[in-house]
Amino acid sequence: MSSMHHNSVDRISVLAAPDEGVLRFLDYMDEHMLAFESAHSLFKPNAHIRMCVELLRRHFQGKVTSPTLLIDISGVPYATATRRLNELVESGLINRRARHKSERSFTLHPSDQLLSLWIQMAKDNNLLINSTVNLADQKHEPDERFFGSDYFTERLGPPLNVLSTPLSLAGGLRMLSHSDPTFLIMNNLKRHFELIVGCPIHHRSYSLDKLYDEAVENSSRDKSSYDLVAVNFPWIGEFAERGMLLPLDTLIDIEALSPTDFHAASWRASHWGGRCYGIPVETTSEVLMYRTDLFAQEGIEPPTTIDELLAVAEKLHKPEKQIYGIAWNAARGTALSHTFMMAMADFGQPIIDLAPDGEEFSIAGLGSHKYRSMIDSEAGLSAARFLLELLKYSPPGILNMSWYERTKSYAQGQVAMTYSFSQMTPYFEDDDNSPAKDNTGFIAHPAGSGKKPISPLGGFVLGIPSNLSERRRQEAAIALETFTSERAQSLYVKNGSRGCSRYSASEDPNIRINSPIFDAVDQLAIQDQLQAWPRPPTPEFGAITQFCGVVLHEMLRGVITPEEALSRAHEGVQKLIENWQ
Repeated sequence: MSSMHHNSVDRISVLAAPDEGVLRFLDYMDEHMLAFESAHSLFKPNAHIRMCVELLRRHFQGKVTSPTLLIDISGVPYATATRRLNELVESGLINRRARHKSERSFTLHPSDQLLSLWIQMAKDNNLLINSTVNLADQKHEPDERFFGSDYFTERLGPPLNVLSTPLSLAGGLRMLSHSDPTFLIMNNLKRHFELIVGCPIHHRSYSLDKLYDEAVENSSRDKSSYDLVAVNFPWIGEFAERGMLLPLDTLIDIEALSPTDFHAASWRASHWGGRCYGIPVETTSEVLMYRTDLFAQEGIEPPTTIDELLAVAEKLHKPEKQIYGIAWNAARGTALSHTFMMAMADFGQPIIDLAPDGEEFSIAGLGSHKYRSMIDSEAGLSAARFLLELLKYSPPGILNMSWYERTKSYAQGQVAMTYSFSQMTPYFEDDDNSPAKDNTGFIAHPAGSGKKPISPLGGFVLGIPSNLSERRRQEAAIALETFTSERAQSLYVKNGSRGCSRYSASEDPNIRINSPIFDAVDQLAIQDQLQAWPRPPTPEFGAITQFCGVVLHEMLRGVITPEEALSRAHEGVQKLIENWQ
């Protein structure tokens, strides 16, 4: 396929976003050289090192560097500086990239070789200075440690690559994304990624419901307002059936993406009708998070069944101490619908009659046959009654609580347990004042009697809108590969993301010690507990969630009985299935 983009495109390497320790080390190198050069007239400026240090500094600051600038700061005459710069280029320490399509104007970038040499030199200097001035015993005093040593031991990973030819997208790269921690990190790294792709990047981030509405609205426009859109896994069926996304096999060599490096559940969920419509950029799982310290104080084991969960919630529910049993999504609309779907799955039944697949259910082939609602069923009634029981041990305001609020309540110590997606853990793991910090365990959803505990899949793919103009598609595909590559996802993780889609991106043990959630999610995936079927990506998914969340909220408020709620929800969902076009 001649139009297909392959990963063999020549690239120029670049590392992670700027870090204070990195820049402090470069400042140290600068001062070190100046000290020698000013000590005696025989100590001449080293143009090679001066230019490398300045190039690295600007690189980590996300600034473009021209040959003229490096020549100016070299400290040697113009002709000599030009020769020294050419030597750096010829030796492979510095790479050149054409500013646009013209070969007459270049920007300069550090190569893999220079970056590797610099990292090793930083580590060697760290050890040397610490041993020389006897700082080894002062590790408990962060301000006294050598320049950025934490960065070199914990955050520095494989280089991300600058495209050898910058993207020429008119107006820059336009991205529609979700306002969750992973995408916020991507936005924080915007300046760095602009250096990578060679053009401005414009993010528009929305809450889940608004993101869905904007993506649907965008699909009705003559030309897409976005080059890349974030698509929640359960939306894939609708977006693919409506022709809102381009099948990526027309633009990208899918096998070159290393499919086996992705969590299997997220990779399967990115497909519809056997074709790939997006590349996973964030894979999370909904787990039960619980306070290990409170459990230990009460001598409680983590619950594995629904009955055990309710018993634990009752025991830890202490309103007089302003500590409540459990938080969850009970807000009217989408949030509550998702909770109900997952609760039905805890009792072993998806909301539609998916085909059994061993102990689980298959979402393959959803677009090739009709199915029916399973809401008004024994599992549906058990799920409804379970949610009503949860109300007894929930904090005040639970009926207005959704994705962020439930995690915030847990992070602030108001609840002993919460259902939450794994990418939300920075809200307490990065907060030294949170009682949940270093006191949190993660397990799959406790299940109904005789059922297998599972963890519902969550997260997003990045896809390309089908109404994107032809002239932008190929470069959008290049950007898509870049943002979802192993090295990019490793960068997100190093900067705090907990929603990693690739196994390889979070395998560094120095990263994994920052949060036990990485091991927890990997174990769920290995044990085949990470599943997409609790929220099946039917084409009607958006309409189903909006409808059911209203009816079920009336049940929680006591306006209607569980039986009436299930009957109304079942009939409404069945009509949506039958009438969907």
